[in-house]
Amino acid sequence: MKKVANDCDVLVIGGGIVGLATAYALTRAAPGTRVTVLEKERGPARHQTGRNSGVIHSGIYYRPGSLKARYAVRGAAEMIKFCAEYGIPHEVTGKLIVATKRAELPRLHALVQRGRENGIPVRELGPAQITEYEPEVRGLAAIHVGTTGVCDYGAVARHLAEASGAEIRYGAAGHVVRVDRRPGLGVAVRTADGAVVRGKVMVNCAGLHCDTVARLTGDDPGMRIVPFRGEYYELARPELVRGLVYPVPDPAFPFLGVHLTRGIDGGVHVGPNAVPALAREGYAWSVVHPRELAGTLGWPGSWRIARRHWRYGAGELRRSASKSAFTEAVRRLLPGIGPDDLVPAPAGVRAQAVLRDGTLVDDFLIREGARTVHVLNAPSPAATASLPIGREVARRALAVLG
Repeated sequence: MKKVANDCDVLVIGGGIVGLATAYALTRAAPGTRVTVLEKERGPARHQTGRNSGVIHSGIYYRPGSLKARYAVRGAAEMIKFCAEYGIPHEVTGKLIVATKRAELPRLHALVQRGRENGIPVRELGPAQITEYEPEVRGLAAIHVGTTGVCDYGAVARHLAEASGAEIRYGAAGHVVRVDRRPGLGVAVRTADGAVVRGKVMVNCAGLHCDTVARLTGDDPGMRIVPFRGEYYELARPELVRGLVYPVPDPAFPFLGVHLTRGIDGGVHVGPNAVPALAREGYAWSVVHPRELAGTLGWPGSWRIARRHWRYGAGELRRSASKSAFTEAVRRLLPGIGPDDLVPAPAGVRAQAVLRDGTLVDDFLIREGARTVHVLNAPSPAATASLPIGREVARRALAVLG
């Protein structure tokens, strides 16, 4: 068999927190493994990792036994320990999940049961007890989840990059434009600057572009990323909120609803609203990429989602177009605020995998091809769960290295 000089053993596409956690796990599980990370931006964590609300999720929402449930519960404890060990800003705040309508009470009680099944301590609260935690918040009932916290995921990603010992190529040198896979030899990737990088195994952690990278390798991912923009505000009076306050989520959707998050900087994030983005990196309505939009509209699952959930989507679009409608949603939890209390903040985009039949993939999705491992669905709580996800992806990549 012809021998090829490889630049590395494992080539990781994507310098978000999952890609960097994978690089970190690889060099810890198998010291001496040569790892190269390709990231098209000029630094790490520029998309989902650096644009979320910074929450360390407890794992209470996720189906018992699912990867999200197992990895979020384990990952939350590990993330807190990791931040403490390396001096990364973090705080274990706890959070309230508040029912504001009678119709939400059965769903709130179901969350209590789910939390217990997932091994998460929860405390049930009445209206008076809610105000002990959050004096300005009103509700019929709530649960307190003590293991939730906040941290600086950008700082976590930067530390993972440094501690991994991987070679990390940013900008044009990390922008993948072509993949040539030869199962007996390895994977060669051409980047936008014309360079070719060769590895024995390729790991696809490309987030918003993971399905595109999978198709470049010749693998059919069986899904498409449909981007949803999360629109945020900052609270002009952050003293109104002590910690984290969430509504009771609708179990039909992976989105958690408009919530209030006191970050490590002391500011309070309000959101996100979830609307379709017109580009993979469509952080505003003005950002439109016709080819990417055509890809989304050409996927049958996109239309099936629209038909199935148009009422929910109409509400999200209304809150996107109308600040007063957004304020109305927040006032269900925090009655004392008005539109002037909400200051626009940077948006994020969720990389949501959608199947051909319109199913929103509700768990982490990791698939393998010849000499490749693809992470095809890793939105929230992937930042929380990044250390266990990284170990699992690294385990699969090392098994291929053999």
